Amino acid sequence: MRSASTEHPSGERPDAPTGVARTTPLTALDRVPWGDIQDSTGSAAAIPLLLNGIAWGDADTARSALDDLRKRICQFGFVVEQATAATVPFLWELAKLPQVTCRAEIIKLLRSIAEARQWESTAAVYPKLLNHRENPVAWERAARQAVRDRRADLGRLMADEDTEIARATTELARSLGA
Repeated sequence: MRSASTEHPSGERPDAPTGVARTTPLTALDRVPWGDIQDSTGSAAAIPLLLNGIAWGDADTARSALDDLRKRICQFGFVVEQATAATVPFLWELAKLPQVTCRAEIIKLLRSIAEARQWESTAAVYPKLLNHRENPVAWERAARQAVRDRRADLGRLMADEDTEIARATTELARSLGA
């Protein structure tokens, strides 16, 4: 069962401190049928909570949420899941928000997704994998494409004042051939 929409027309976060309107690019989270797609744990229904934890949490909360998200969508740093491609646009949005405390780690996760070839490598040796109803090779390709689709954001992130973010973005750009 899908939960009720949490999107607010004004884009304001309802639990923001009094008098402070905080906006988030995550207002489209409820447009993804998270409960109908899979991550490494089963249902991807928890992904919106993790993305919000990254967006709004303090440094420890954000890092913990990102670690959990990484295990769910890019396990071991190279095994993507069905929910990975749907998650990538939100990761790009979070990577651009200066208040997000783990931006460099998000960019490194995007690079891992862009470089993922586990399922394709397996299918090269075991072609029957391509005949499965749930085709992980297609998931992997869709996830890599989702990262490539936002290449236009690379320049802004490579110019970031934070050298760790700039370095991680430069490495991602190399992985994308940009």
